[in-house]
Amino acid sequence: MMSAVRRYGAPEQWPYHNFIDGANDLQGNRVQYHPILSSQAGSFDPASWVSLKASGARFAGPVAEHHDGFSMWDSQVNEWNSVDRGPRLDLLRIFADLIRQNDMRLLVAMHHAFNTNGFVGGAPQESDPSLQKLYGQLPKQQSDQLWFDKQREIIDHAQPDVIWNDFALNSPGWCQGSSTICAIAKNQRLNFLAYYFNKGVEWSKEVVTTYKHFDSGFRDTSAVAEWERGGPAGLTRPYWLTDDALSASSWSYTDGIRYKNCNMLLNISPTTAGIVPQEQQQVLHDIGAYLDRYGESVYSTRAWDIYGEGPNRAGGGSFTAPLLGNSSDIRYTRSKDNRVLYATMLGWPSSRSVRLESFGWNRGVNLSDLNSIQLLGNQAGQYGNAPRWQQQADGLQISHPSQPSQSVAYVLKLTFYGNMPVPQLLKGASIFPGKGVSGRGIALGESEFTSDYLIDAGLAPGSVGFLRVSSGTTVTVYVGRNFTGDATDYKSGEHQITAGTVGSISIASG
Repeated sequence: MMSAVRRYGAPEQWPYHNFIDGANDLQGNRVQYHPILSSQAGSFDPASWVSLKASGARFAGPVAEHHDGFSMWDSQVNEWNSVDRGPRLDLLRIFADLIRQNDMRLLVAMHHAFNTNGFVGGAPQESDPSLQKLYGQLPKQQSDQLWFDKQREIIDHAQPDVIWNDFALNSPGWCQGSSTICAIAKNQRLNFLAYYFNKGVEWSKEVVTTYKHFDSGFRDTSAVAEWERGGPAGLTRPYWLTDDALSASSWSYTDGIRYKNCNMLLNISPTTAGIVPQEQQQVLHDIGAYLDRYGESVYSTRAWDIYGEGPNRAGGGSFTAPLLGNSSDIRYTRSKDNRVLYATMLGWPSSRSVRLESFGWNRGVNLSDLNSIQLLGNQAGQYGNAPRWQQQADGLQISHPSQPSQSVAYVLKLTFYGNMPVPQLLKGASIFPGKGVSGRGIALGESEFTSDYLIDAGLAPGSVGFLRVSSGTTVTVYVGRNFTGDATDYKSGEHQITAGTVGSISIASG
């Protein structure tokens, strides 16, 4: 902050909107947000950005508006936009067209938290209504209406597949000293959901919106919970989203930027001139090389009942440190038809042998339906020599004949004739349709499971007909979908359940 004041002066003398309209700093240097397209002899080449889909990305998109209130599209409700001012470019349209031309889904990010709830506390109070709009100083009702109007504009303007929302939909206490309640009016939030989802129907395509996982502005029945630079500690349903950046210290480009390795990365940090540094391009190409090789274990897969095994466990909140796994760590994904399980080893085992603990005899697993085990090879669709395997009490022991070419991780593919077996967790329960341990079952650990969770996992609660409870565990079955209505406790053993009596399930030790 002090270096900025030394260059520009205090905000009262050199306001933020000078960056948009252009002005001289204290040294007489002209300063303006004005990237110039390469087609006009500048450095900004949007097509080269989108070519970084070599990273394996299936969706991409720009920040359409950040907390500063400057709209990156041809807005009719906000005169502070990139067509009427600054670069004089419809940046949202440019990227939307390029992204779709490259067969990716379009994501548009909207960061309104500070703007709709009072801009950064140090910004001077403005008397000009236009500047009040830019600095988030409009009366609450007008501000909430403007929030919806901007959302409606990007929906109509770009027809996004995903709209990513930052916090402050309803996040009391998160606006860092703002005098407002840090929320968008409920009726405007509902207007947004209705307008966007109805447009999706009109466009004949699925659309998705997100919210911060701690924000109660939306629910996980209508939107996807998002975790910034982190994630939950355990398997969580419905689907959730994480975000991260190539930069280890910032979301934007900074001098001396530090980079990370072998992490899931979504955000790139170009310079103000519109250049993506070579170091960032290399990281994205490395991710793409991995996905070219092992993409079948990632794309179009689903979470299994068990997220993984091993000593290193990621998640547990936002802004958590990246995980560095090793060959003892296994991560599972499954095919949508529940016939293929992928076990990703986060390193090559020095003994050329790995044990999948979830498939031991002591987990009640019958492997009679196991058709094959393959080690994914050096290229997509290529498989190494078939590993040798043996089921033991404490797991499925798999021996690899040879190591593929060097990689940050290696993938085993287990293919089954029918549904995959359902391991019995040491503390937990397994549920099945019908009258026994057959059909599409689900393994559940100690936690609470709503109707929506069970549906997302692949078994509608009303279809549950059989329950297998681990030793030292109590399962409480509720008739209602969210732990309401009549409840029945089940202890260790196997239990027949009357169809239609299960709405939600709670599992605990005892």
